[in-house]
Amino acid sequence: MNMIRMYGLLIRASIRSRMQYKWNFWFSTVLAALINAMEFLLISLILWKFGSLKGWSIYEIGYLYATILLSKAFYRSLANDVHHIEKYLISGDLDQLLIRPIPLLLALMSQNFRVMAGEYVQSCVILTICMQKMMQTGQIGWWAIPQTLALVLIGSVILFAIGLGTATVGFWITRVSDLQNVTEDAARTAVQYPMELYPMWLRGILLTVIPMGVANYVPALYVLRHDFGHWLLPATLAFAVLFLGIMLRFWKLGISRYQSTGS
Repeated sequence: MNMIRMYGLLIRASIRSRMQYKWNFWFSTVLAALINAMEFLLISLILWKFGSLKGWSIYEIGYLYATILLSKAFYRSLANDVHHIEKYLISGDLDQLLIRPIPLLLALMSQNFRVMAGEYVQSCVILTICMQKMMQTGQIGWWAIPQTLALVLIGSVILFAIGLGTATVGFWITRVSDLQNVTEDAARTAVQYPMELYPMWLRGILLTVIPMGVANYVPALYVLRHDFGHWLLPATLAFAVLFLGIMLRFWKLGISRYQSTGS
């Protein structure tokens, strides 16, 4: 509880610091929302033309898109600089975090807190519209709402674990941004769409090596199509917790291999 309270205090301090530049905050928020909106608009236009994609309707694909975007927003809001660890490794600023009387990961997570209001608003609007349409057709019921909340939280944990594992590799190779482009950005973009689009080898990677598909596609099969059974969401949650535990141990190993810049 002390760590949680300390994290809250550090986050508030980070928000106050970022809000010193209000124009930059609002401009970046609107710009992020516009970029994501244009991306989804392009997908929507294609789907309106062809009706569906590998048997997935526009509302089902919108659901996949919105849930993974919302999970990403939670992860990047609460642990933004885990994704940007390279700059700490190159500049030597990680040394300053190491001498603080709090765990390194907690100190890193509290740096440069991002509100990401644009992503939250856009994903919630898309998700609301898509779920409302699917409820009207009887595809899903009201139980889909709490199930979707659980799906988003599970996805956030998995995205954080993937980001943490990739960041840990930086303790050995330092330049880790290109790897993050693959394990986080490219993989997340891939699971915005039905995995039926991809060859079997790529599906295997997205479900095992980089388990981004477990963050939204697998639980969405149950929420939207009632595939498998009631055990799927608890099993996905158990996997997320186990995977995070493994990545936290890997993080500790990486810290033990870290070599200071000496600055």
